[in-house]
Amino acid sequence: MSNAIPFNRAFLTGKELGYIREAVNAGHISGDGVFTRKCQSILQDTAGSRQALLTTSCTDALEMTALLLDIKPGDEVIVPSFTFVSTVNAFVLRGAVPVFADIRPDTLNIDETRLESLITPRTRAVLVVHYAGVGCEMEAILALAHRHQIAVVEDNAHGLFGRYRGQPLGTFGQLATLSFHETKNVSCGEGGALLVNDPTYSERAEIIREKGTNRAQFFRGQVDKYTWVDLGSSFLPSDLLAAFLLAQLESAELIQARRRRVWTNYQRELAGWAGREGVRLPVVPAHCEQPFHMFYLLLPSLAERQALIAQLKAQKIMSAFHYVPLHLSPMGIRFGGRPGMCPVTEDVSDRLLRLPFYTELSEDDQARVIAVITDHVSLRAAA
Repeated sequence: MSNAIPFNRAFLTGKELGYIREAVNAGHISGDGVFTRKCQSILQDTAGSRQALLTTSCTDALEMTALLLDIKPGDEVIVPSFTFVSTVNAFVLRGAVPVFADIRPDTLNIDETRLESLITPRTRAVLVVHYAGVGCEMEAILALAHRHQIAVVEDNAHGLFGRYRGQPLGTFGQLATLSFHETKNVSCGEGGALLVNDPTYSERAEIIREKGTNRAQFFRGQVDKYTWVDLGSSFLPSDLLAAFLLAQLESAELIQARRRRVWTNYQRELAGWAGREGVRLPVVPAHCEQPFHMFYLLLPSLAERQALIAQLKAQKIMSAFHYVPLHLSPMGIRFGGRPGMCPVTEDVSDRLLRLPFYTELSEDDQARVIAVITDHVSLRAAA
């Protein structure tokens, strides 16, 4: 049998180990070294953000946003039910009550038309997730948030290099977060960043990231000593991780070109099959520029989704479903989640299948994936 095709495989540019060696030889491998500063500068230019601060994960960056917004017990935050648990955990840790929102059936992003009905006097923020790097409808969301004086936080874990109406994702909310997990377009294994778009949060973001101290101001010569001045934690990644990440960021153009090829090939080669089988491919509105983060199928039913996963696995091809609705999870139920609360989320979660997608997916391996999908008996017969 042919070699296995994994769901994901980390991409190496060839410069990672050299940069790590440079950091070791320079004698600075803790946080906020030369490589961290270089990464942050590139991210500020790429994302168009006022300030970018590397963190150990996107989860940590989200936890920083909850601290920066002074989230307190009883505050409410609106969050899509179709997202990773970190999006909501960061706020629940501060005592917030999640209010689960449903998603649009096309882009699978938070449904902006249903948000206003979820707002109460206790609402402090709306958390938007740019699913697959396709932008949420930010014009409507920002107008609503401004009208009700609530903050907008972008969980942009999927969306670095994506744009909405020409503007980079991650620059709409007061705060935004990025992920550099192994599965992302650019990676350092585990890592993230906080993007600060509202300057009123800049100084405090540095303090929170430095364990609640004004250490950054001390190193800039703004104070003669540093001390504990606020809440905080150790959110800084090692400069070794930043060295790895710099190699990836410097190769972003190459990475994006290869991922565009993979995504476009899936879309072109599966379109006819999808039309015949009643399968929906990803939707990217004309006003959105996606970063080619993933490719998924929406099968007609759960049974057909499971049948296709099994068929791919039998040919040593790994695929995966995605989020389980948060409002139906054990924790979600504790916060009032119940069946039927987010019907689109519940439906999509059962039918979505993510295909192997990584920067170095070869044309031959991708052709194998496509052949297994298209050259079998009808899905309805298999199910």
